[in-house]
Amino acid sequence: MICEVSGKRVAGLDGLRGLCALYVMLFHCWAYTYRGFPRYRGPEWLSWLGFGRLSVVLFLVLSGFSLAMAAARNDWRLGGLSRYARRRAWRILPAYWAALAFSLVIAWTVVRQPHSAEPDAASVVIYALLLQDLIGGPTPNGAFWSIGVEALLYAVLPLLLVLCRRIGAAAMLAVVTLPVVLVGFVVYDGSPPSGDNWLAPHLLPVFAAGVVAAGVVAAGDRFRRLPWALLSLLAAVPVGVLILHQGSRWMVHHYYWVDMAIAPAMTFFLLAIVSGRPAGLIRLLDSGPLRRLGSFSYSLYLIHLPIVVAISLTLVAPRLGHGDKAFAVTTLLGGGISLVAAWGFARVFEWPFQRRRSAAAVAAATEPPVLVGAGRPGSA
Repeated sequence: MICEVSGKRVAGLDGLRGLCALYVMLFHCWAYTYRGFPRYRGPEWLSWLGFGRLSVVLFLVLSGFSLAMAAARNDWRLGGLSRYARRRAWRILPAYWAALAFSLVIAWTVVRQPHSAEPDAASVVIYALLLQDLIGGPTPNGAFWSIGVEALLYAVLPLLLVLCRRIGAAAMLAVVTLPVVLVGFVVYDGSPPSGDNWLAPHLLPVFAAGVVAAGVVAAGDRFRRLPWALLSLLAAVPVGVLILHQGSRWMVHHYYWVDMAIAPAMTFFLLAIVSGRPAGLIRLLDSGPLRRLGSFSYSLYLIHLPIVVAISLTLVAPRLGHGDKAFAVTTLLGGGISLVAAWGFARVFEWPFQRRRSAAAVAAATEPPVLVGAGRPGSA
């Protein structure tokens, strides 16, 4: 959705969401062609596709930002817990439950998710209740782990806002980050477990960084004077150099620290976009095709993986193996079907619930809405 600051649409944020969702899809096309991730066996010129996790981290920063903007302008007050809970459920659950049903059908009739057993009755209950990061079970869709994380973060947001109101946004970020760092070093001796489908406390500071960014923007136009793009670059260089030097295999085993370390750079980058600089990048992100892609990025994130897996494992790999030609066909066929299917999926299960706030009015909505948030797909 589109974020608004001072009543005006923020150019570029929808396009950024769209590109993030597209990159995650390309990452999965890449990963299921050149098998063995994080042990990469493909050509070096495609190695840039191996960092799909970072898109999820950026989604969470955007989510914290978009959800906290109204509260930041209102002395960090949420405006009612029940109203907040209803709006969050109305926004994410219809599309998520529809995607869950779609993913289960694919897993039961076409192909299950790699590295997972076939979903069972317990999987249906766990995933329907968004408990996948608290209770383990066979997954119908490997991308759903982050939806569970986001649901937990939604529940924590009211507490974060209380801390912002009482001790300030910067202090709130310190309060939620310090215990996570201590857990990483004291409980796990510096090497916390990494991977999907487990409780990920280190993503709380990532989300909280987006909340802090909302406070910066709400404070007034003075924030626009700071060189946010340069600050983002300076914050990204140490982490980027380390990741490139150590490789994707190292990164996978150190998500706990990498996710938190890259969050400042992503937060500064978000503030750069909101401030309108650099202008050329903003124009690109705000172009029509990218805005349209952003309008159904949540749907794309939700349903692309079962499609890509089915195309890759049942059609492409048996005929073309796992080389460059297989990657091209998987990307064109699996990616193309995913984009078209996500657009249609959004028309039925996403856009109507953005435009209408009651079940009786949902059927009338068939076009993309004028969007009002800028977080992770489904976060606003």
